[in-house]
Amino acid sequence: MRTLAEAEEYLNGFVNRERQSRFDYEALGLARIRALLGAFDHPERDLPAIHIAGSKGKGSVALAAEALLLACGQRVGTYTSPHLSHWCERFRIDGVPVSGEVLTRELSRLRPVVDTLVKDERLTPSFFDVTTALALCLFRSARVETAVIEVGLGGRLDSTNVVEPRTSVLTSIQLEHTDKLGNTLGEIAAEKAGIMRSGVPFVHGSLGPEALEVVSTRAGELGTALTAVDFRLRAQSEAGIELELGDGRPLRSPLLGAHQAQNLALAVAAVEARLGRRLSSPELGALESLRLPGRLERVGEVWLDAAHTPDSIQALVDTLRAVWPGRRWTLVVSISSDKRADQIFSILEPITARAIATAAEPSRSADPQAIAKLARAAGIADVSVEPDPLRALARAQDAAGGGGGVLVTGSLYLVGVVRPALVKS
Repeated sequence: MRTLAEAEEYLNGFVNRERQSRFDYEALGLARIRALLGAFDHPERDLPAIHIAGSKGKGSVALAAEALLLACGQRVGTYTSPHLSHWCERFRIDGVPVSGEVLTRELSRLRPVVDTLVKDERLTPSFFDVTTALALCLFRSARVETAVIEVGLGGRLDSTNVVEPRTSVLTSIQLEHTDKLGNTLGEIAAEKAGIMRSGVPFVHGSLGPEALEVVSTRAGELGTALTAVDFRLRAQSEAGIELELGDGRPLRSPLLGAHQAQNLALAVAAVEARLGRRLSSPELGALESLRLPGRLERVGEVWLDAAHTPDSIQALVDTLRAVWPGRRWTLVVSISSDKRADQIFSILEPITARAIATAAEPSRSADPQAIAKLARAAGIADVSVEPDPLRALARAQDAAGGGGGVLVTGSLYLVGVVRPALVKS
């Protein structure tokens, strides 16, 4: 492979379950990733990691933890998924995405082993297996002091569960991927608690009684210390949020949304557990410049938010009402076919002036005509259809006018398509 385009074409030849709504979850396992890593002398070993699972907030916690570790003078590797616009975004060293040249060179080094494993059906790696191995090899080569690793799906069977964490994090538990992770909060919690290790600190957010009981039982079996994050939200505005940690230390961040307060507090607790000490005020100050692409991100008069479940859409609506009370928005919406579009539109209806339904991703997005029908059924009167996301955005901007706000939401893929056009402009 000589170019990034060739590397991308090669990766796209593997099964990418991120773009599949249905597959056999129990068939995932860790045998494939272990075989791949074994051929490279196990880069996951002796790589201190903060391992992050949860239904929502994983990416926010990962990037906040990265910022804090950098402020502490650490060399940091960060692996997140999925990406917004390009797969290179998944791999970060010291807060900067790894260059296409470096990624292509490292993937070329992995390719002979990958091509050998493909010949064995039991060990044929997926897209996520290959990218996870790529990240771990990159981090070892860069001699990172801490790897911040976000779980892809669940935890127990996720490819990232080969890492040897110094701290584990569970952000939240919601009813999601129920066809794979389970039909109850307890069952889903059991899958995500699969990242727990004996004697390794385990930090968690608000879980609810059913999920907490499962996590606590597992911790007791393994002899793992649990820490529930403690914080208080003090204020939120267009400028961001202010919160207070359980010990009284103040935090400020330009992030929008009360739900981000827990994510920031989790990042602080995870980093302090990793380092074995309290962070100083200057180190905590790194959060004052934190930016999270695609998470209530404002570009001019367009707001981008990748919320795509009823719970995350509710958090989005709560934030918009708190910060911009009474405002009604022009929506550009795409929703994956496996999501509850009816519930999503019922939650969005009170803040919506008009909606334009579109399709962000050919294999996963629901038909725009179908979601437009659901939007009307939820009480949104002004609904139109524009299958092309960029044309849908242009129409929304025209309809909103100079003083109106455009909200792009419902799908990570939609934000990924729209964001590059906005940032370039």
